[in-house]
Amino acid sequence: MFVIIGIVIVIGSVIGGFLMHHGPLLVLYQPNEYVIIGGATIGAMLVSTPIRILKKLVQHFIGLFKGDPYTKDEYLNLLKTMFELFLVATKDGLMNVEPHIEKPETSAIFAKNKFLMKNHHAMDFLCDTLKLMLSGGVPAHDLETILDSDIETMETEGHQAPAVLQSASDALPGLGIVAAVLGIIVTMGKINGPPEEVGMSVAAALVGTFIGILMCYGFVGPMATHIGTLHMSELRYLDCIKVALLSYAKGNAPMMVVEFSRRVIFTDFRPSFKELEDALKKVKSGAK
Repeated sequence: MFVIIGIVIVIGSVIGGFLMHHGPLLVLYQPNEYVIIGGATIGAMLVSTPIRILKKLVQHFIGLFKGDPYTKDEYLNLLKTMFELFLVATKDGLMNVEPHIEKPETSAIFAKNKFLMKNHHAMDFLCDTLKLMLSGGVPAHDLETILDSDIETMETEGHQAPAVLQSASDALPGLGIVAAVLGIIVTMGKINGPPEEVGMSVAAALVGTFIGILMCYGFVGPMATHIGTLHMSELRYLDCIKVALLSYAKGNAPMMVVEFSRRVIFTDFRPSFKELEDALKKVKSGAK
């Protein structure tokens, strides 16, 4: 929602300011300039980027308009899910968690957390690690190394798409200049024409530079930053799971496990101790 509001503000401010200067609005309508800049940008991305990353970029672009899915409620649900899992493991033994992690889609515990079920990265991260812990013989420090490696891999993968978009953003002013230079070349062929015609041709050429710079700093660059921020939220969600797994592997009680995990959450989304305590009481009462 705020992405759309931001786009409207950028366009409204630029066009509004131009009109306040009594600028002729129609002079900004230069389809040839848009074709040159847009086509060159897309072509350059195709040249520089594998198709798998372009597909992810499209997914990230769609996700921009959905907002940050990692809300306070979703973090609280995650803590409740992990508490219930580790409560079962503590009371009945870790082997009793196996049915839940082998077939999460049939698990009564995971069924309460639809968001986690849809988050394949987080589900695999949690379930695969619990399967490893079930096999036994994995010291906590080795488990931490495995989890760090997994998160590092996801971090590297997640940076690829916004890096491509940022690269396109950086190229846009230059491509705007390309469009402007082509416009000047056309203008030189009209140099003996009426001053009004020459002036309009120069103005049309300068629109290319204007569009390139506006797209860079007003749209594409900020979108790349936003995608990177959303990726950080995803990694923090995984960190929350990682800390809980390590805490349990070190022998802590389920309540301590989720408290360690709670402290990792960004303060904007972190449930208070009281909120967590009240939520876990409901989990306990339901588990009896």
